[in-house]
Amino acid sequence: MHGFANPKRFLGLARWLTPLLLGSGLLLSAIALAWGVFNVPPDRLMGDTVRILFIHVPSAWLGMGGWTAIAISSAVFLIWRHPLASLAARAAALPGAVFTAVCLATGSIWGRPTWGTWWVWDGRLTSMLVLLFLYFGYMALSQSVARENASSRIPAIFGLVGAINIPIINRSVVWWNSLHQPPSITMGKSAIDGVFLAPLLLAVVGFSLLFGGIVLARMRALLADTQAEARLRRKAMGEALA
Repeated sequence: MHGFANPKRFLGLARWLTPLLLGSGLLLSAIALAWGVFNVPPDRLMGDTVRILFIHVPSAWLGMGGWTAIAISSAVFLIWRHPLASLAARAAALPGAVFTAVCLATGSIWGRPTWGTWWVWDGRLTSMLVLLFLYFGYMALSQSVARENASSRIPAIFGLVGAINIPIINRSVVWWNSLHQPPSITMGKSAIDGVFLAPLLLAVVGFSLLFGGIVLARMRALLADTQAEARLRRKAMGEALA
């Protein structure tokens, strides 16, 4: 793992892996959404609104997955001082926030005909909203640290502390009474009918590949900015000494 902390080696890998992840993610996501929208029958209880499932669930998964990536990258940075770990955390923040916002929006649209309301302050919805605010806070903090050339330990610690919210989101429908349905997919079993499960799993894979491709692309951009800034700093220092 330490070998990939070398920026040159990372860029060599990311150069071909980024378009591969983005291309395959777009293809699989398009197939899954077309399958879910046009080929899946209406649900017995929810009717055609069940089709939101194929965007809502992958978005929820990647909203939580994005912060998990931030927490893992932050831990790697704090423990092993990997030079790319903090960049990986920063790169995962924006797509993670976008997927969290999509999850909240689609959940609200789904909830209106199903629950009769756009929003309820139950455990699952509230903890997902908290996650979105955590993303906003992390992005503002990491940008401030980068701008002021301060210690990257500060956003890394924030990333680890914010990870406390992930198990709360996951277990909220079990711990508290909620309008939100209980977990439909658990270890080794699923309460979702196979006609919905297959395109759903394909959508999760497709969205996940897209997420990975976006994170790699953002890491490359952040690394290029960091290297350009370092070159400008060395040039300014050389001119000052001359």
